[in-house]
Amino acid sequence: MLFNIPNESNSPFFSGLSSSVTAEHHKTRPQNSISSSLEQGHAVNRRQLILYTSTAAIAASSTVSNALALNDVSEDFSVYTDDENKFKIEIPQEWQSGIGESAGFKSLTAFYPKEQSNSNVSVVIMGVGPDFTKMESFGKVEEFADTLVSELDRSWKKPPGVAAKLIDCKSSKGFYFIEYTLQSPGESRKHLYSAIGMLTNGWYNRLYTVTGQYGDEETDKYASIIQKAVRSFKFI
Repeated sequence: MLFNIPNESNSPFFSGLSSSVTAEHHKTRPQNSISSSLEQGHAVNRRQLILYTSTAAIAASSTVSNALALNDVSEDFSVYTDDENKFKIEIPQEWQSGIGESAGFKSLTAFYPKEQSNSNVSVVIMGVGPDFTKMESFGKVEEFADTLVSELDRSWKKPPGVAAKLIDCKSSKGFYFIEYTLQSPGESRKHLYSAIGMLTNGWYNRLYTVTGQYGDEETDKYASIIQKAVRSFKFI
């Protein structure tokens, strides 16, 4: 099954992305020039990587095929385990999951409610070169967060575009946690909460971006659930 990502050539969200995401039960490994250069250790600057990270949640929200791999963890949450990519995450039991591929990402998984909603949690993995061995390779968390949000913000343009605002950021146990909002003109505000960390598979490092997002209108319903899911992410 094929899911199309809108063609937004002038949008910071979609810069460098393929125009489609393929959802399937077995995983292939498409690449583009950026991801290929990263794995081969070619020079790619930190700003480019941070901007690429910021596209992760937007791409993942289009991946919605059923591919459940859940284990019970509590009455309200279940554990999704990905043995191949070495992570697990707790998600609401009634949510569904989808696994897909997009050029530039090594793995892309989305979790979302059964009912119609713009809220979701995604896990996107991309390869990085040997110069990036830990999150501090991107700079301190404040620098990382400021760069990510400033790259997304287009409120200064005429006419104004997407307004991005940093709410909070912190570093904990090898992860950068970043909370920010996005609002397109005439649309409701979106809240995004991300945990970003790195893991090696023995050959090269991988950057994991775990992002939960929900709209203003769904804050009471999903804010605490999504933040709990993002904070539950662990490497295995």
